[in-house]
Amino acid sequence: MPKFYARRRLSIVAALTGLIASVGLFNGPTASAALPTPVSAATARSYLASLDVRTENRTGYNRDLFPHWITISGSCNTRETVLKRDGSNVSTDSSCYATSGSWYSPYDGATWYAASDVDIDHLVPLAEAWDSGAGAWSTSRRQSFANDLTRPQLLAVTDNVNQAKGDQDPATWMPSRSAYRCTYVRAWVQVKYYYDLSVDSAEKSALQGYLAGC
Repeated sequence: MPKFYARRRLSIVAALTGLIASVGLFNGPTASAALPTPVSAATARSYLASLDVRTENRTGYNRDLFPHWITISGSCNTRETVLKRDGSNVSTDSSCYATSGSWYSPYDGATWYAASDVDIDHLVPLAEAWDSGAGAWSTSRRQSFANDLTRPQLLAVTDNVNQAKGDQDPATWMPSRSAYRCTYVRAWVQVKYYYDLSVDSAEKSALQGYLAGC
């Protein structure tokens, strides 16, 4: 191949590579979680001020008292619905199982390409809800809470990050990505307010601190 054409080919390849990189730069992660937008920081601060402050009580808690995942549409349950909502280019089989796609976890900034690497986090954990008042609810209301797609309560995240979070509240656990913490606490307060759940003193103090920086 003549040197002129070789150099021209290389320049075209370089230009295309730069274009692809710039597209990636502006588009950001290959997928981004689609948590329903939580209330503003100002509204969250107002909500938080109105929440009862009580000592938590886990007596009688059992995860099975919060029925999940329930059928949402056709053969799709709540988990599968969130995977489709939060993922990018998600394909499913006839049983609604995600066979391909990508999921960006806003807690830690990781992107995953297998649904098995992703958990659906209850932003306000089921045990935390029980501690805060859900122990007095009907099973139907606990089911609604555990499968709530309307409030910012369910989110696809890295599985081991979700497991590390467990049932902790913001006094002892927050997303490692500081850029997501404001969204996280606004969502936390909105869910607690909507379901009339209490907060303990350490939890309230932590939420006030994070919201002050939003």
